[in-house]
Amino acid sequence: MKKLALMLLASTSLLAACGGGAAEDSSASGSEDSGIKETLVMGLDDTFAPMGFKDESGEIVGFDVDLAKEVAERLDVEITFQPIDWAMKETELASGNIDMIWNGYTITDERKEKVLFTEPYLNNSQIIVTMADSDIETKADLAGKVVATQQGSAAFDAINADETGIAAEFDGGTAILYPTFNDVFNDLESGRSDAIVVDEVLGRYTMKQKGEEKYTVLTDNFGEEEYGVGVRKEDVALKEAIDGALNDMREDGTYDEIYTTWFAE
Repeated sequence: MKKLALMLLASTSLLAACGGGAAEDSSASGSEDSGIKETLVMGLDDTFAPMGFKDESGEIVGFDVDLAKEVAERLDVEITFQPIDWAMKETELASGNIDMIWNGYTITDERKEKVLFTEPYLNNSQIIVTMADSDIETKADLAGKVVATQQGSAAFDAINADETGIAAEFDGGTAILYPTFNDVFNDLESGRSDAIVVDEVLGRYTMKQKGEEKYTVLTDNFGEEEYGVGVRKEDVALKEAIDGALNDMREDGTYDEIYTTWFAE
């Protein structure tokens, strides 16, 4: 399998927005003084491996889940994990049903209008996957083909924003949408779709579990992107506290330990 193209991002600017004493107060405890709730609810798509998903025993696990648990411990708050309809994530946040969107959540200009993002913590790309025996070799070859992805996903946004306008040339004039990326992979394997567009972190992990020799990942993709944690715009203290905790985790090696657990060779 090709090496997962994920790079740790530079963290030099993460503490700037926190400001000395304020950052310490925000990360000290989940009290009213810190401006952070004592129990935080993290919304996630519990099928999005390896970021946040249910394992064979039904427990929610993953890279983002482990990061969130460590951040919560450092902020002295409790955290619960709430599976949500990913297409409704911003609505769930605005309504107060969840306090954070943290599950391979791509930072985009459109989403910035609705939520307050932390600093980026991981790089990703939107890859094109076919079955190994496909004759599709480039993005241009998707013209006239059936292409599938997840509804409400950054993959769908990236397809529609692509400067080539290739989405209009798909069979049906747009991508077929499914509730989860598990459905998307099943659609490809069944032959109902010719290609799928998925987050690289999920795609590489899923192909490894299913047998990577069955698939081809095109050199072309639908763009590079960054993951961040989304909170309500008024929750500035929470945003700054998460940034500070993640920065501390990079400096003391905890981030690398968690990263290696999920993205080791």
